[in-house]
Amino acid sequence: MPLVRRLVLGAFCAALGLSALPVRAAEVTEIRLDWATYNPVSLVLKDKGFLEESLKAKGIKVRWTQSLGSNKALEFLNAGAIDFGSTAGAAALLARINGNPIKAIYAYSRPEWTALVTRKDTGIAKPADLKGKRIAVTRGTDPHIFLIRALQGAGLTEKDAKLVLLQHADGRSALERGDVDAWAGLDPMMAASEVEAGNVLFFRDAAANTWGVLDVREDFAKAHPDLVTAVIAAYERARAYAIANPDALKQALVAATKLPEPVIARQIERTDLTQPAIGTAQSQSIKAAGVALQQAGVVPADVDVAAAVEGLIDSRFAPAAAR
Repeated sequence: MPLVRRLVLGAFCAALGLSALPVRAAEVTEIRLDWATYNPVSLVLKDKGFLEESLKAKGIKVRWTQSLGSNKALEFLNAGAIDFGSTAGAAALLARINGNPIKAIYAYSRPEWTALVTRKDTGIAKPADLKGKRIAVTRGTDPHIFLIRALQGAGLTEKDAKLVLLQHADGRSALERGDVDAWAGLDPMMAASEVEAGNVLFFRDAAANTWGVLDVREDFAKAHPDLVTAVIAAYERARAYAIANPDALKQALVAATKLPEPVIARQIERTDLTQPAIGTAQSQSIKAAGVALQQAGVVPADVDVAAAVEGLIDSRFAPAAAR
């Protein structure tokens, strides 16, 4: 056999052999997470360096990005800018329905972090009073979903009011300047508006606040389940530290938000950190929100909400202690 022919045949066989091997996941040198003031555990995790400590031996670095709301965390996840993001459960569901391939893997809090807020002088006392009013809201977040459900309960829709789309902190400022009549608030900005400016939480419904969930990009979870487990283990360490050291948690929030301690104390008293394992409770809460949004016309009628929730929730990574 001529030399050239042997070389070509050898290369072809080698290529066939290589193609039969399993495809390896790309080596990870960095994990990218968000931190958010609405996710207190993320602040502890970032400040204490628990994840960096656990990954040091593997040579994997950790990069942190701030999320200003669920909408931003979901944008970062969809763009591949972060691997793990902090959102509300219902916001994660809407994102997945709209094609964002994420999985909810951990419950970092069960909060009452949103309510409808107004100034004392507006005369607004219930959701029905919002007809024709200007309302500041961050689209695609739990406060937005909370607002839709509150309007729905009063026989109204978004079209019956005038929504002013702003990020959460800007919504607070707009309310206090008098640019809007009401605001779909989010802690800790909502607590600050309540404590510092004397604004009124005129409509509250703790059950309609969907859980705070940690989401991961689905492709990352498939390729690196061991790293997902490592992140959850670090989160669990940070959550336990936050519960055992409430003053440290308070100070982490004060430092991140630049808000006074009485405001942060108000946020913390509305935040339950004791139920991290994701599963039935979160599924039921998120499904109820999804059904309400479907009835309001926000989710298309042909969407199987229950199936979408099932596709979103992934309880495989919950540590045994949390279960």
